[in-house]
Amino acid sequence: MAEKQKKSYVKELTKGFLKENPVLRLVLGTCPTLATSTSVVNGIGMGIAATIVLICSNVAISALRKVIPEKARIPAYIVIIASFVTMVQMLVKAFVPALDASLGVFLPLIVVNCIILGRAEAYASKNPVLLSAIDGLGMGIGFTAALFVMGTVREIIGGGTFLTGIDTMLGAYIDLGTFTGFDFTEELAEIGLAPMTLFILPAGGFFVFGMLMALANKLAERKGLKSATLNGCSGCPHASFCKQFSENGECSSKEAEAEIKKEEKTEEGSEGKPAEKTEEKTEVKTEVKAEEKTETKPEEKPEEKTEEKAEEKAEEKAEEKAEEKVEEKVEEKAEITAEAPAKAPAVNNQPQNSRKKNRKKKKKTAPQPDFSPLPEVIPEFIKKDIEKKKEQEGNEE
Repeated sequence: MAEKQKKSYVKELTKGFLKENPVLRLVLGTCPTLATSTSVVNGIGMGIAATIVLICSNVAISALRKVIPEKARIPAYIVIIASFVTMVQMLVKAFVPALDASLGVFLPLIVVNCIILGRAEAYASKNPVLLSAIDGLGMGIGFTAALFVMGTVREIIGGGTFLTGIDTMLGAYIDLGTFTGFDFTEELAEIGLAPMTLFILPAGGFFVFGMLMALANKLAERKGLKSATLNGCSGCPHASFCKQFSENGECSSKEAEAEIKKEEKTEEGSEGKPAEKTEEKTEVKTEVKAEEKTETKPEEKPEEKTEEKAEEKAEEKAEEKAEEKVEEKVEEKAEITAEAPAKAPAVNNQPQNSRKKNRKKKKKTAPQPDFSPLPEVIPEFIKKDIEKKKEQEGNEE
C-alpha cells in the first residue's frame, strides 16, 4: 500500500512537467506566459508566485470542499485565490520590490489565471489535501519551467543577454559579487551579428510559444501520449462535469437550458395530472380533425364547378355575338360612305357578288376591337344611315 501511495504521489507531481503541462499541453495561462517571458528573471519570479498561490489555494479548497455549496463554488474559489494573491503581492512588494515593478499588473492578475482556477475546479475540489498540494506543486513547476525556457530563448536571441536583473532580485539576500548576468552583445558584434529584437516583441513571443508547443507534442507522441489539439469544449479539462457540454463536443448553453426545462416538465407530469391533461388535449384535437375530414362533401364541389363553367361559356358566346353584330354595322356604315355618288361614283357600278366577296375579306382581316359588347338596341345615327341608304337605292332605280 505504501508503494502504491508513493507511486501515485510521484505520478501527480510529474504529470505537470510534460504530460499535462499547463502551458504547452493544456494551453492555459498564455497571457502571463507571453507577457512575462521577455527575460528569464521575470519568468522565474512569475512562476514562483503562481506556484505559491497554486499550492495554498489547492490546500484550502480541498480542505473546504465538503463545506462549500455546489452552486457557490466558483465565487468561493475566486475569493480564496484572491486572498492568497494579495498576500503574495504584499510579500513581493516588501522583499523584492524590483520584481514587483517589472511584473507590474500581471502579479495581481494571478487571481484570474486559468491554471489556478482550473486546478481548483478539476482536482482540488475532488481530492484530499495532500494530493491537492502535490498537484499544485507539480503544475507550478511545469508552469515555471515553460516560462524559463521561453524566457531563455527570447532573451538570448532577442537581447543577447541571459539572467539580466538577477542582482536586483537576489542581491539583497545572496552575495553575488559583481555578477549581473551574461552579456553576449560584444561577442556577437565581433562575429558581425546583432540581437533580433523581434523575439522580445509580442510577435516573437507567439513564434517561440508555437515552436515549444510543437516540440512538446513531439515528445508526448514519442511517449505514447496524445498531441494537444483544440477541439472546442472537448479540449477543456472541465468538459466531463460541465453542464453545457453536449455529446457532439460543442458548447451549447441554449440546448442545455432547453433540455433542463424539458426534464422539469416531464418530472412535473410524472408527479401529478398535468401530463394527463396534455394527453387528453392531443386526443381531442385528433378527434376534431377526423370529424372535419368526414364532414367535407366532395360531391358538391364538382357540381358547383360545372355550373360555373356553363355560365362562363354562355357569357362568352353572348359577347361574341354582340361583337359580330357591331362589326357588321360598322362595315355597313363604311360601305355606305364609300358608295356615295359624289365621292366614289365607280363603286355604284360594281355587282352585288363582288360586294359580298369584299365583305367576307374584310371580316377575315378586320381586327377584333377590345371593348365591352354593345347593347342589342340599334342607335339612332345608324338608323339614319340606313334610311339614307334606302333613299339612294330608290333614286338609282
